[in-house]
Amino acid sequence: MNDIDNLIATARSNKIATCLGVQDFSQLKKDYGTNQAAVIMNIAGNIISGQVMGETAKQLSERFGKIVQVKESISINRNDTSISKSGQLDYAIPPSKISTLSSGEFVGMVSDDPNQKIDLKIFHCRIINDMEKLKSEEKSQKKIPVHKPVSQQEISDNYYQIRMEAKRIVNELISPD
Repeated sequence: MNDIDNLIATARSNKIATCLGVQDFSQLKKDYGTNQAAVIMNIAGNIISGQVMGETAKQLSERFGKIVQVKESISINRNDTSISKSGQLDYAIPPSKISTLSSGEFVGMVSDDPNQKIDLKIFHCRIINDMEKLKSEEKSQKKIPVHKPVSQQEISDNYYQIRMEAKRIVNELISPD
């Protein structure tokens, strides 16, 4: 989709949220080129990511920024034991952490606005499912009743009609007469 960055920016200025999903930054680069991919990534306010490797993990880590990590070391000799603490500036979520996330683990960053500040914008979290509760909930669910039987042909016809209408709309936007 051409000018997706303008679409996102225009939508945001009109208080419309957009959601763009990609598996890896390399997909954006392949489809949009390096410069346009960087613009798309940088215009995004909220980022949520599961396990990614390489350049994507590095880029996310750099975007999440650095924080002071307190390190403690203990030295023991015959006469004395000493403990020293030092602060070191390091990535809040290092690329190695992002590239080894397990299923159900996410890292991300959310944006806020001046009227609704968010203190903890960067996160690393895990979804914990209560399997027993999920199973009992599934058992209590009722099947959705069939309102009207629909044939495969009707579904296919509807799909192609929507495609044709979408093409017509895009063509009108590209070359309005």
